[in-house]
Amino acid sequence: MGPRMEAGAIHRRRGTFVQRTVARPFHRLLDRIDRGLATGAIEATLPDGSARLIGGRADGPVATVAVHRWRALWRLATGGSVGWYEGWEAGDWSSPDPVPLFDLFMRNRVPLGDSARAGIGVRLAAKAWHRLRRNDRPGARRNIAAHYDLGNDFYREWLDDSLTYSSALFAAPGQSLEDAQAAKLQAVLDRTGTAAGDTILEIGCGWGSFAAVAAEAGRRLHALTLSAEQQRVVEARGLPGVTVSLTDYRDVEGKFDAIASIEMVEAVGQEYWPIYLDTIARALKPGGRAAIQYIAIADDVFPAYAASVDFIQRHVFPGGMLLSEPRFRALAAARGLAWEDRQGFGPDYAETLRLWRVRFDAADRAGRLPARLDARFRRLWRYYLMYCEGGFRGGGIDVAQVTLVRT
Repeated sequence: MGPRMEAGAIHRRRGTFVQRTVARPFHRLLDRIDRGLATGAIEATLPDGSARLIGGRADGPVATVAVHRWRALWRLATGGSVGWYEGWEAGDWSSPDPVPLFDLFMRNRVPLGDSARAGIGVRLAAKAWHRLRRNDRPGARRNIAAHYDLGNDFYREWLDDSLTYSSALFAAPGQSLEDAQAAKLQAVLDRTGTAAGDTILEIGCGWGSFAAVAAEAGRRLHALTLSAEQQRVVEARGLPGVTVSLTDYRDVEGKFDAIASIEMVEAVGQEYWPIYLDTIARALKPGGRAAIQYIAIADDVFPAYAASVDFIQRHVFPGGMLLSEPRFRALAAARGLAWEDRQGFGPDYAETLRLWRVRFDAADRAGRLPARLDARFRRLWRYYLMYCEGGFRGGGIDVAQVTLVRT
């Protein structure tokens, strides 16, 4: 990046006195965002005819954003990430590539503070509404169905052939998504420390990609899901030694040599983390190992995140919540589950999301996505993939594997 323009620099100012008066509070909001961008920059064009460089103090991602209506900034100021998405959907703002923008907001999350978060009134109202989507037994089933039962024909068009809907683990740049997903699944199996004939409980089995790896290695596996669509696919695979049931994790019975749970805990919710970990501790044989892959949000932003409802919770995944790793780890320790061999690979999730979006866009252009999912839904899903990719690139969100050992 070249030398930074004067802070908040504006050029090509146009418009009447009234127009400039209307614009003034929005420029003050941009001033606050400008002060909060310690790295990277936004090259913005604004409805009053001005162009503005926001940030630019230090190297980092550079986002290009066209604000077509001041309403976009009003939505951001009052609704945070939810309002910003709704402004995008309404055509209030656009960008040739929003990923660097989401990266910037996550990368600068601490100095930005509340500049891009919903106002307190909106936060309280949204949180009260979100409480109605809590993950008690009936709520969990509804929330899972809302996301995972969109149709197997939908997910088949942009996931890899194994239908793995979680971060891949890349060994090197340019590795195929299929190979990186296979490496991730093998890493999870290795963490279980099991041998042929041993029993594994999988909490949240997706469409059975891990079950297939476990079955090929001679493990006996019982898979849990709350998605009827996923259950049908796993049953249709006909995997030897694998059973699958529509069962809530809270209702698990019996003892197992090991447990696997790949990006399922994000569907649990903070209120139910203790029960999820109680289930693992109860279902593991002494010395048994649980291989967990999870998504965590940085603790410097977790309190604000937990106190609000973000774009994903509102529009994509009702009931979802990322982990606070220190809080979750403390709960595990209190239940006699030792935390071992954590491996974080957040950049790999960014790449996974990028590749999913490439596949999604190709399927959309070719008209292969199910016709029942209209253009608005497809725009939402594309935004979701970009939003998540930017979050991982910005470093405030991480994906990791850990082994919990029952002591």
